[in-house]
Amino acid sequence: MSTETKKVKTVKWGEEPKLGWKEAMYLPAIASGLMTALKHAFSGKTTTRQYPDVEPVIPANYRGVHRLNRDEAGRVKCVACYMCQTACPANCIEIIAAPAPKDDPHWKDRDKFPETFTIDELRCIYCGMCEEACPVDAIELTSVYDLTGMSRQEMIFDKEKLLSVFDETVNSGRDPIRTNRGALGPASEEASTAKQGPPPPGRGRHG
Repeated sequence: MSTETKKVKTVKWGEEPKLGWKEAMYLPAIASGLMTALKHAFSGKTTTRQYPDVEPVIPANYRGVHRLNRDEAGRVKCVACYMCQTACPANCIEIIAAPAPKDDPHWKDRDKFPETFTIDELRCIYCGMCEEACPVDAIELTSVYDLTGMSRQEMIFDKEKLLSVFDETVNSGRDPIRTNRGALGPASEEASTAKQGPPPPGRGRHG
């Protein structure tokens, strides 16, 4: 027996399922759907949310509209490191960096800041990679879900608009809860851990 004949015998061909006249007329599927509808109709439980009259309760870890965070001095926390732009799989973030003004004492702790920061909310897939990559917790996805716009240009959020989302969420008490990992962000925790030495065997950094 040749090798080609052995290969043919190891192949299993699938057969198309044969439909009877009931399945062809979708009678079982229709009956199942009617039973589900009747079950919900007579259960006495409300299954329809009266939106927009009754707004849903959005969890704090919901990935909605982005915001740029401010620091204690009211400045944008972003240091223009391009980490979020690099990590974004949808290529919807664009940053143009500028050197921090050396003559201003409020910027003596920064080398750069974002002169422009834009996010195309229509292209974004809301995966959260940008906030995971940010070393200073400057960008976060909020619980703001009702995002609308009359044109494509309105859905491109610039730095001022992203900062206004921060002000709105802070004033309304809807802060996200995922990425706040210390006063200065996760990079400060890494530096603190390096000074203290490695954790004991079997324990993590937060253990």
